[in-house]
Amino acid sequence: MLWRLLLPTFLTVVTAIRLRSEQQTKDWWEKAGFYQIYPRSFKDSDQDGIGDLNGITEKLSYLKDIGMRGFWLSPMYKSPMADFGYDISDFRDIQPEYGTMDDFRRQIAEAKRLGLKVILDFVPNHSSDEHEWFLKSAKRVSGYEDYYVWRDGRPNPENPNKPLPPNNWLSGFRGSAWQWNDERQQFYYHLFTAKQPDLNFRNPKVVEEMKNVLLFWLDLGVDGFRIDSVGCMFEVLPDRNGNFPDEPVSGTTQDTEDFAYLEHIYTIDRPENVEMVYEWRKLLENYRERHGGDTRVLMTESWSSLDIIKPYFRDIRGNEGAQMPFNFRLITELNGTSTAYDFKNVIDSWMGIVDEKHTANWVLGNHDRSRVGTRLGEQRIDSMAMIELTLPGVSVTYQGDEIGMTDVEVSWEQTVDPAGCNEGKENYAAKSRDPVRTPFQWDDSNLAGFTSGTGTWLPVGPNYREINVKVESSDPKSHLNIFKSLMKLREKDTFLYGDWRTVVFNDYVFAIVRNLESSNAYITIANLGSSTHIINGNQLIRNIPKVLFYAIVARSSIHNIGDSVDTRNIKLEAYEAFVLEAKRSEDRRMKADICDRWLNF
Repeated sequence: MLWRLLLPTFLTVVTAIRLRSEQQTKDWWEKAGFYQIYPRSFKDSDQDGIGDLNGITEKLSYLKDIGMRGFWLSPMYKSPMADFGYDISDFRDIQPEYGTMDDFRRQIAEAKRLGLKVILDFVPNHSSDEHEWFLKSAKRVSGYEDYYVWRDGRPNPENPNKPLPPNNWLSGFRGSAWQWNDERQQFYYHLFTAKQPDLNFRNPKVVEEMKNVLLFWLDLGVDGFRIDSVGCMFEVLPDRNGNFPDEPVSGTTQDTEDFAYLEHIYTIDRPENVEMVYEWRKLLENYRERHGGDTRVLMTESWSSLDIIKPYFRDIRGNEGAQMPFNFRLITELNGTSTAYDFKNVIDSWMGIVDEKHTANWVLGNHDRSRVGTRLGEQRIDSMAMIELTLPGVSVTYQGDEIGMTDVEVSWEQTVDPAGCNEGKENYAAKSRDPVRTPFQWDDSNLAGFTSGTGTWLPVGPNYREINVKVESSDPKSHLNIFKSLMKLREKDTFLYGDWRTVVFNDYVFAIVRNLESSNAYITIANLGSSTHIINGNQLIRNIPKVLFYAIVARSSIHNIGDSVDTRNIKLEAYEAFVLEAKRSEDRRMKADICDRWLNF
């Protein structure tokens, strides 16, 4: 009969052994929260109103304090700043207004001291037209003739001396994607601004050149790369006459200058892009084999459909791609009117392309899209943080989202983003990305503590005296402290290794269930609507404990952490959200202790 008495303890031991085994298979990045830094707007150290590397280094301890494992830097490379760093004139140097290479080395050293990983924004699609490569290519210097995508123009019946663009391809910044170059007497292709000519990745020399760029930064100690605009590197092969075909009209707009006027079947999401990512993954793995250390990671930026993104993980031949093809569906598929069913569909569909050998990731905001609080409503800021940070996988947080920053109104006169400037005064606000790039709000002093100078490159948000790190740090129910509590909760085995599922109670109430069959169960419940709802958890969650306890509550919640709730009668006020937990019994705690001792023995 003794075996029957010991069976529960034995099963607990077996479960723990399996859990420990699973833990050993998780790499560092799979357990990480990453933070995106837009260098120009994070912290200014030299009073010029522009953020810089030393400002970032000064604040790295903040990232550690809020639970981050790593951060990725938007471009800080040398650049004429036509597109604020995404037009690179030297891939191996630092933009002077951001600092020097020595400043960057100090930043790497401080990050390593704090245990933070450094991820760089890698921009392979194009360079600046002021890059040495482009200047040589325009002159047809031997070896550089085909570094970029050059084509002859079409005859112009109205002016024989002014050729027409080679075809109808459009730039993402309005108008033709072809720019005439007087020196070379040809057009060059630019998907972005005319100051950003596309590199020719069908030229093996370009491929090798960009691999050497990666190696250069790896040698300096960076831990991985976020690949910008990964789906844009390759265009369709030209025909036998060297011509590119026109792209078909989409029918979605009558504005012939707008990027959306065409279906970009020849310039976006070519399969060669994925193959290039596989090559870069091999390069990073080979680097680790030679030099040791932790895994170097690849993150890829693509806003395309799930069937396009899925191969970036791996192909049917077993080639591994990016560890983290960014998941933007919480940005692109949800808004202030989205229902609980929409949330479930968005989350479940993403998880449908993440197989058991890979890890999910969740991105709520970045430097190109409207902030969470503006996009989904300020009343849902805490709800969205709870949803993102209690889902399985990696989180990526855009600077300022953790304190609830919102878009800042930027006038036409203050606008500097080329995407907005190219639209003109009447339409600039629809395309400008300036409102999400305004200075980080550190405290309630002048200019939000971003700079001790007299001005900032973009205006500071008018709410900075209430929404800032200093003020929120002392408020237990602030956005910041709720975020920090969630990041700490994510360190628990339940969130790293436990099972999960999404549940819809009605159009407005959405839940995420973590590890329900365990004594470490957690349930995130969010009311996305403006009305009060009372729900019976037993109706949709089988085996839900009769009593749960509030582990984390939103700023607007009337509940307190540690209070209990009868799961047959859970009340949610308008826009309220909380994380509930099942508290472990003494009997189960004793079994866990026995298990630990047995395993250690």
